[in-house]
This record gives sequence, structure tokens and C-alpha cells, in this order.
Amino acid sequence: MDKSMPHSPIRLLIVDDHNLFRQGLIRILGDYAQFQIVGQAANGQDAVALAGQLQPDVVLMDVNMPVLSGPEAVRQMQARFPGLPVVMLTVSERDEDLFDAIRAGAQGYLLKNVGATELIDALQRVHEGEAILAPSMARRLLAEFRTLAETAPKEPAPIQLEALSERELEVLRLVAQGLSNKAIADSLNLSEHTVKTHLANILEKLHLRSRAHAAAYAVQAGLVREVQIKD
Repeated sequence: MDKSMPHSPIRLLIVDDHNLFRQGLIRILGDYAQFQIVGQAANGQDAVALAGQLQPDVVLMDVNMPVLSGPEAVRQMQARFPGLPVVMLTVSERDEDLFDAIRAGAQGYLLKNVGATELIDALQRVHEGEAILAPSMARRLLAEFRTLAETAPKEPAPIQLEALSERELEVLRLVAQGLSNKAIADSLNLSEHTVKTHLANILEKLHLRSRAHAAAYAVQAGLVREVQIKD
């Protein structure tokens, strides 16, 4: 793994109620110059408060925690800091936890048996705008999306779709195809900042919480045949 310093390190907030595991993560990730550990928390409530104080680039957080659960902390973060990428890192393979986290606005869901190299790559990709899931969880989520698409009305939310500009529709299609913000920017000859602005507008207009929700909506609306989520 290349440990060279990028232009600007990714500021991480680490959240886990198990102190030994949390300290282990901090030691591992802190050894890489592309990351800066700006804070740590042992529960979701403290994580929400620290997210406001520290303004991290990415939050890495457990699902099941005292005081405030991971998914509920994600909901509060997305309400207060829209677009803040949160990756869940958990032992839970329960569908309910996965779906709850994604509905809340999490941009990633990884299991704690992930290797260090895979975790580092995932955090970098999430920071670049991708949605990241453990392979086994990606299959479950895609199955749920397909079920939603099959049971959805033939013409879902036409008024909402009409609210999107042509450029926003293009961005939405590419999001559903699994492209990162950088790849979308290159494809449409836009800046990454412009892509992020378009995505924020899409989420607001369609009343969606996350990139994964946007991808599912694109399938449901018939904009693409099948959602792609990189695992």
C-alpha cells in the first residue's frame, strides 16, 4: 500500500463503543498519510456532536451502540450536515440493520472482517463519492432494490422526475450505473464540485437521503435497467 501523502489528507471521525477495537482502527488508519484522525467517539450521540465541531470528511461508525445507534446518528448527521459520507463498520449481517443504515443515509456498509487494505480503499472511494458495500450485503441490497422496482407503479413519481433538469437526469443515470463523482465529472466534462451540487439538488428534489436511494429511484423510474453498486 502506498503511504505517500495526498494533496490533502482525508479527515476521519472514528465511532465505536468497543474501546480496544476503536483504538486499533486509529492505530491502523493513522499509519497512513492519506488519513488524518480528527476525533473519536464511543456512541452515536457524541458522534453527532463531534461531527459538527470537527467537520470530518468521512465518518466510520459502528451500527449497534449505546445512547444513540449508528443509523439514528446517521439520520441526525444527514439532517444537520447534508452529504457527510458515513461508512458503517459492523459485525451485523442483519438485513434490517443494512436497510436501516442505507435509508438513514449511510454511503457504505462494511463488515468488521474486512482487511485493512480493503478498508483503506473503501474510505478513499467513499470520499470520492462512491457508495461502498460488503459484497454479501451488496447482493442483499440489490435484491431489495429489484423487488422495489418490480412492485413499483409503472410510472413512478412523474412530477418529481419532471422537477429534474436534463443535466440532473444525466447525473442520476450515471450515479445508478455506479460511477464515482470524478468519473461522472469526466464523462460530462464537469468539475467534481458541480457534480456534487447536482447530486445534492437531486436528493433534495426527489426527497431522498443518500446516493444509494438515488440509484434505487433511477431503477424504479425506469432511467436505467439495473442499479450498480461497487463492492
